[in-house]
Amino acid sequence: MKKLLFRSFVELSNHRIQSVLLKAFATSKISKPLIPLFVNTFKLNEEEMGRSIREYGSLHELFIRQLKPGCRPIESDTNSFISPVDGVLADFGKIKDNVRFSVKGQEYSVSEMLGSKSAAKTYEEGLFLILYLSPSHYHRIHSPISGEVLKQWTLGGRSYPVNELGMTLGRRPLSRNYRVITEMLSRGKKLAVVKVGAMNVNTIELTHQTKSLNKGEEIGYFSFGSTVVLLIEKGLVSLDEQKTPREFKMGEKLGTFIQ
Repeated sequence: MKKLLFRSFVELSNHRIQSVLLKAFATSKISKPLIPLFVNTFKLNEEEMGRSIREYGSLHELFIRQLKPGCRPIESDTNSFISPVDGVLADFGKIKDNVRFSVKGQEYSVSEMLGSKSAAKTYEEGLFLILYLSPSHYHRIHSPISGEVLKQWTLGGRSYPVNELGMTLGRRPLSRNYRVITEMLSRGKKLAVVKVGAMNVNTIELTHQTKSLNKGEEIGYFSFGSTVVLLIEKGLVSLDEQKTPREFKMGEKLGTFIQ
């Protein structure tokens, strides 16, 4: 009953018109007076922002803010695998033989997440990581590895909550929400960066134009909070011992390439 009520409420509140109005407000000058309140409420670090909060023209500009150079040092070890975002490592583990994994009691199909069984087959017995971004986090997404961009594609339409409640009571939001997937090749193995949209504002913008990315190079950005799912082919990376939930900064080491 609890799940049914939650899902019914989300369906009623997650309307396209509402999303359009919210996005229009956040990107307009009308939202600018709310910036100091947002900064104080979510305890944003003004010292690392690329601009003074007085220089942001809207809430959206603040959400997609860039940081001062050097605020996110990239792990220098060439064999290191890094966090692509500022966020909370909510879960990680092995992808099962039938190309599935579990998060918050829900079973996820990699083929549903990527849109095809052939794309999912690559990640059989590989690894998955879930990194959640709250509204307080830096919202730009960077490459966790150096490698070649093989393919990028978009799936899904409407989005549902990806917070604790949404992950527990929603209908597989990580594999059904609007999402933009970047698949990369490094050291002969594949990695998929699945950027999952948040409820109401489905903005995921890609900012790189090249066919290759260096570790730590920017891929794109979210508006509002959201989630990144990393799918890693078996034999590419060995993860460091982790406890969840744990907060990471972009550029911090998550694991090591397998030699």
